Order: sequence, then structure tokens, then C-alpha cells
Amino acid sequence: MSGIEASYRKGRKVVVIGGGIAGSLAAKLLQFDADVTLIDPKEYFEITWASLRSMVEPSFAERTLINHKNGRVVTSPAVNITESDVVTADGAVVGYDYLVIATGHNDLFPKTRQEKLSQYQTEYEKIKSSESVLIVGGGPSGVELAAEIAVDFPEKKVSLVHKGPRLLEFVGEKAAHKAFDWLASKKVEVILNQSVDLNSASDGNKTYRTSGGERRETIHADCHFLCVGKPLSSQWLTGTVLKDSLDGKGRVMVDEHLRVKDRKNVFAIGDITNIPEMKQGYIAEMHANVAVKNIKVMMSGGKKKKMSTYKPGSEMAIVSLGRKDSLAQFPFATVIGCLPGLIKSKDLFVGKTRKTRGLDPKRVRD
Repeated sequence: MSGIEASYRKGRKVVVIGGGIAGSLAAKLLQFDADVTLIDPKEYFEITWASLRSMVEPSFAERTLINHKNGRVVTSPAVNITESDVVTADGAVVGYDYLVIATGHNDLFPKTRQEKLSQYQTEYEKIKSSESVLIVGGGPSGVELAAEIAVDFPEKKVSLVHKGPRLLEFVGEKAAHKAFDWLASKKVEVILNQSVDLNSASDGNKTYRTSGGERRETIHADCHFLCVGKPLSSQWLTGTVLKDSLDGKGRVMVDEHLRVKDRKNVFAIGDITNIPEMKQGYIAEMHANVAVKNIKVMMSGGKKKKMSTYKPGSEMAIVSLGRKDSLAQFPFATVIGCLPGLIKSKDLFVGKTRKTRGLDPKRVRD
């Protein structure tokens, strides 16, 4: 490395922990301005809001699973953070001048892109070979999966069981009722206020029992999918120098610049933050943009007043319902059908997301 390059890189070591929507974008946006290391247990990032389409059309995942390419990649979970380094499970010690935490939720992902593609193929075969499917969980993932199966496999009996009093509890009641009615129109059986005992269908028995209040239901299904929320991936931080940065719900407390509480050079972005807003992919991307701008200001010696602030905007939510319809909740209206479907459902923002990351929107192999 030349002396000029060495001085350019001094004070510019950025470590990003977590290679999901927010972390992978932050690493990409910093790749030409800093010495970036991305730490992630898997070798790729996934356009997660498109994952349910891949369960009924496995080839769709060829465009939604993208290998990490920006900067140096350490494929191992982070297990500790000190004042100057990040330590990974395989023993790597990575120094940082700036740190970005974007670990999102705990989930079990295959390590390689090919393994994840194979997983989608297996799930597709499972759906295809079943006459009846049980979906547990009535949040956006459960509703979208029920819709994908109902549209692509209208001959199959689909049951959705949710423990809450209504579907999609993160949006308004009007939107929830519209989603319920749409699913009913596609002959999806929706059971609310019930929990499913998944162990009740063991030993080859395909009958599941539910419970809730005084009601008991039995549901026959050839296979089931669990679509419930995953816990935040923040518990590991309690053993690090950031242990006092978590609130009572395990969220990382951040200031208006997305810096972690009482830290000048540590940022947190995405679902893991304590910002009171919907946790959605496009919002995580907004976090990444703000954090990156602020790291660039700090690396160039800029003053705090030049830093960008993050303010939650008016929230909107779009839940895709198969290939043509969507449910959209805007600040001014809630609409359902093919009109909001034009916004999201055909391509699920995959082409747009790929384009923002410098990739061919239509190419199936990167």
C-alpha cells in the first residue's frame, strides 16, 4: 500500500455487523470511501419482502438472493464488541474506527446462496405435493404466504391460524378486515384467537389441534409453515461494551443521527433500533442512507451540525396478495385490489432494489 493510500485509509475502518437489507446497503454505500468489513453468518443478502414468492416460484429467488461483494466479508456471527474491535465466533478480530450494527432479527439462514435456493425448491415441492396447507401466524408473512398459495394453487385447502383477534396487527383495523375478506374470497380458512399445538400432528398424524379460550379446533393439513415474528438479534450485545445501550425490550437506543446512545462512532440501523415506527425494509434502507452520510461527514472531519438527522415519516404499508392484488395502507386511505397491486405485487420491488445496489434489475445470476 502506498503512503497516500495508507493515510487515506487511516481512521476509515468501518465494520458493519449484519448483512441484511440495511447492513448490506450500508457496506455498499461506503465501499469507495472507507476500508469496509461486513460481518455476517451467511454469504449473501436476501430481498426479504420477496421471500414468500420464492416458496411458490423457486426460480424467483435467483434475483432475490445476492452474494455479498462489497469490501471484505467475514462469514461468521459477531460474538463480542470491545472499544476497538469486533470478535467473531470463528475467532476473527476486526478493528474498527466506525461500527454499524444491523443484526435485525434472529433467524436461521443457510450459509450459502445455493443452500438457500435449494431450501426454496424443497418448500415448493412440499406445497405442490400437499392437498392442504396450514399457516401459523397472521402477520404480514402469514397473510402473504396464504395469498401466494391460494393464487398459485387454488385447488389446495389453505388454513391460517392466528392467536390475535385480527390479522395484520401492525396496521389499522380497516386494513385487517379487508385482508380477512380477501382471503375468504379465495377460500382460505382464517381462524383467529387460537394457538396451534404443532406437536399434536406428530407420528405421521396430519391433524393439528388448536386452543384459545373455550374454543377448540382440529385442522387437517398435509404440511404446515410457521410464520411468526422472530426475536431481535440483540441478546448477544449484553456481553459487550454496548450492554447499557439496550432498552427494556432489547432494542438498541439511538439518537437523531442513528448513533448508539453515548457513543460517537457506533451506529445502529434497521429493525434493531428503538425508533417508534413500523419495521419495514424501505425504512431500514433509509436508516442505512442516513448512517452512511453521517459516517462520511465524520471521516472528513465535518462538524456535528453537518450531520443528517433521521425523522420517522408518515408510515405506509403494502401487503402483497398474490401476483396481482395488494393491500395498501396510506396515511390518507386504505385500498385493496389490483391498483395497489401495480405498486408491489408483480415484481415485489425486486428490480428496483437491485438497481439501487448497482445490479441488473432483471438478471437472474450475479
